[in-house]
Amino acid sequence: MKQKLMVLMLLAGGALSAQVSVGITIGPPPAPRVVRVRPVAPGPGFLWVEGYWYPVGGHYKWHEGYWTRPPYEGAIWVGPRHDGRQFFEGHWEGPRGVILHDHRFDRDHDRDFRR
Repeated sequence: MKQKLMVLMLLAGGALSAQVSVGITIGPPPAPRVVRVRPVAPGPGFLWVEGYWYPVGGHYKWHEGYWTRPPYEGAIWVGPRHDGRQFFEGHWEGPRGVILHDHRFDRDHDRDFRR
């Protein structure tokens, strides 16, 4: 009986399909923190990235604003956002493509001036 059921399930596989998705919804992030005084740029070619919240394991963590150099000429920072349902990570984009920001490398990355 089990073999017949398995054969029927395999044969019907094209007609029957199921998708299971498991996730944690933490909702939108808190309001951004207010920076009253922006530090002076460390030199030419640096851009200021405003501080923002980003999700880490079921809660949000604050990323301080910082001066940085873009990863390549013409790249612009697109800040993270939450559209009411989903969070979109901040990233660099431009004529040479998209480069995602990896928070694990903040303290060691050459482009991050204050990290």
